[in-house]
Amino acid sequence: MRYSRVGGSGLKVSAVGLGCNNFGMRIDAAAADKVVGAALDAGVTFFDTAYIYGGGRSEEMLGRALGSRRDEVVVATKFGAPGKGPYDGGAARLQVMRQVETSLTRLGTDHIDLYYLHFPDPDTPMEETLAALDDLVRQGKVRYIANSNLTGWQLVDADHIARASGGARFIATQAEWSLLKRGIEREVVPAARHLDLGVIPYFPLASGLLTGKYRRGEEFPENTRFAAIPRLADGATDANFDIVEKLTAYAADHGRTLLELALSWLAAQPEVPSVLVGATSAEQAAANAAAVVDLTADELAEIAAITAGAVA
Repeated sequence: MRYSRVGGSGLKVSAVGLGCNNFGMRIDAAAADKVVGAALDAGVTFFDTAYIYGGGRSEEMLGRALGSRRDEVVVATKFGAPGKGPYDGGAARLQVMRQVETSLTRLGTDHIDLYYLHFPDPDTPMEETLAALDDLVRQGKVRYIANSNLTGWQLVDADHIARASGGARFIATQAEWSLLKRGIEREVVPAARHLDLGVIPYFPLASGLLTGKYRRGEEFPENTRFAAIPRLADGATDANFDIVEKLTAYAADHGRTLLELALSWLAAQPEVPSVLVGATSAEQAAANAAAVVDLTADELAEIAAITAGAVA
C-alpha cells in the first residue's frame, strides 16, 4: 500500500480509502466489522464516513469496528448536509458545534482527523463556517479540515477567507470523479492544484459500472446500487456502456482488470492522495485495496483518451 500526503499538509493517508456509506444502509454491524478488519489487514488507513450516513449508524459502526486500533488510522467524517428542519442541517456555527459533538460520541473518539463540510450552504457565510471549524481545530477536537462538493470558485473563495483571517485552511476537497465522470477536471482539479489541496475521489467505480457487474440491455442484479437506488441508475447510458466496453477490452489486452484501470488511473493523478471505495464484504474490501497498480505513462494516456468524452 502506498501512503501520500494530503495536499500541502503533513497528513498521510493510504492510496485506497474505505468509504463507509454502506454501513447502516446496506450492511449491518457484524458485516461492517469484517469489512473494516479486511481493510486494515490490507494496509488501508483512511476511513471516511458522515453524520448522515445510515442515520448516524455508519459512524457508530466504524467506531466500534476500529476499537483499539483507532489511533492507527485517519478517521474522516462530515457535517453540514441539508436537514429536515431549520436547525437540523447546514453549516452555521450552531450546526457545526452540535454535529461535531454527536459525531465524536458516535465514533467513540476524542478527535476527528479530517472534518469535511459535506455540501456548500448558501444560507451561511463561509466566514462563519470557517471560524467555527478553526475553533474546533484550536480545541483539539478536529485535526484538519476539508470540504466536499464545492465548485472551483468556492474553493478559491474559502482559501482567500481562511488566509485573510489567519485561521485553519481546507487541505482537501472530495468530489465525484471516475473514468465515466471526469467533469471536475475542467475547474475543480485546476483550482485544487493552484491551492495545493488534495482531491479525494468518491464513486470511483461509478456505482459499479466500472466493475463489469452491469451489462447493456440486462436487468440490474439484485443487491446492487443500481437496483437499490434508482436515481443512480441514470448512469447506465449507452455512452457509458460504450466506454466500459472499450475499457474492458483494453484491460484484457494489457493484462489488467477493469477494477485496476478504474482505481489506478485516479490514484496516479498528482492531486489525488487517496481514492475512496465502498465495500459490502471483506473480500470486496481486500480486492479494492489490492487494485491500485502502477500504470505506465502510455497506459495513463491511452485510458484518458478512451474516456475523454466523460470530461464533458
